[in-house]
Amino acid sequence: MKVQESENHIEGRNPVLEAFRSGQTVDKIFLQKGLQDGMILTIAREARKAGTIISYVPKERLNQMSGTGKHQGVIAYTASFHYAEVEDILKKAEASGEPPFVFLLDGIEDPHNLGAIIRSANLAGAHGVIIPKRRAASLTAVAVKSSAGAVSYTPVARVTNLSDTIETLKQKGLWVACADMQAPPMYEADLTGPLCLVIGGEGEGVSRLVRENCDLTVSIPMKGDIDSLNASVAAGVLAWEVMRQRRMS
Repeated sequence: MKVQESENHIEGRNPVLEAFRSGQTVDKIFLQKGLQDGMILTIAREARKAGTIISYVPKERLNQMSGTGKHQGVIAYTASFHYAEVEDILKKAEASGEPPFVFLLDGIEDPHNLGAIIRSANLAGAHGVIIPKRRAASLTAVAVKSSAGAVSYTPVARVTNLSDTIETLKQKGLWVACADMQAPPMYEADLTGPLCLVIGGEGEGVSRLVRENCDLTVSIPMKGDIDSLNASVAAGVLAWEVMRQRRMS
């Protein structure tokens, strides 16, 4: 019997192992430090095979996280929504008869920000959102709730390598624009064609490797005493500029 605290929180060895073997997407797994028995090693092996983030933590931490008190040294978090494939996003754009408009998020760690970006993407007419598998927020219950229902209409793809994904998008004819505070203003760029808009994380922004693979950089003109916008706000502003340019073209 599956032991759960919530829709995306699974506790116990058999339930977690069953989640992996059934093909369920497990975003992150917490294993108790020091446990090396066969069942734990099997779970760890399945997690590595699935590309799941593994964290080894003290038993006290698991006790704090547990909603049942019966975690058996294992707690996992699964996706609250099914992920799409990048190809699904491109097919959605093709079916719409519009130039593809895709968000690619590099290191967004706050699930509230992820949900807010998905919401903005939907309202601005984007065809989908791409996120990395590691070191980033995923479609947890918090992210889904923060999207205010947009995740039901805007597909989210989860990929292993952002740079490789950018190259794939380029081969499909998309231009890749990176948000960068030091770049020319967004008004000076042509954002009307097939476009992938890259938004960086809350602290570090877009990583160097990802930035180097982009075709152009754009910035949001600002006037004030602080130097940057919240990631989800920046994504919303840029999304509306894309929509404005497309409507005027």
